[in-house]
Amino acid sequence: MKIDEKNLDRIAELARIDMTDPAVRASTLVDMERVISFVEVLAQVDTAGVEPLIFMTAEEDVLRADEPAMEITKEMAMANAPVKDSDYFKVPRVVGKG
Repeated sequence: MKIDEKNLDRIAELARIDMTDPAVRASTLVDMERVISFVEVLAQVDTAGVEPLIFMTAEEDVLRADEPAMEITKEMAMANAPVKDSDYFKVPRVVGKG
């Protein structure tokens, strides 16, 4: 399959890409034709009898037990706060403005 200027314009429009620079257009055309030719080579491979690959491995997710733990104390968290008021972080007001 050959990518022509009309196809490139349509793809650029759909992707919202600026293709006004001639150097970029030429480079993109070459790259797209290389990709298409690679896909055409893959299409020639005989895949009869090959099972579709759904997962890369037969392994299942192994997750750790979900156990609550106190990994940081309130004092440690408050030590990193740039502005604080006793037990609370102070942040700029974002509700009710405007």
